[in-house]
Amino acid sequence: MPNAHDIAQTKQRVKVGMIGLAAVILLIGLASAIFSAVRQDGAVTAVGAPKADVVANLIVANDTGVAATNEPLVDLGVSPGATSVTANSATPATPAVP
Repeated sequence: MPNAHDIAQTKQRVKVGMIGLAAVILLIGLASAIFSAVRQDGAVTAVGAPKADVVANLIVANDTGVAATNEPLVDLGVSPGATSVTANSATPATPAVP
């Protein structure tokens, strides 16, 4: 037979568990409300800022005349391409005779 101390301890554990569960549910509801409010707001653009659809169309129009290569670093100008070897660097230099 449980004594009074065990019953009181069990009641307190149930209270703490219920309060913790209520706190977690409250935090989840608050986070959900915040995220839904943020999602409902439209995108803010500054006055005079470029429009994304117009810029995308300009980029597509500019890329149509460029031949596609598999060297993105060459396209960016970061590294020299395999076809950019000049005639001077292809021929070995002859040593000077004293």
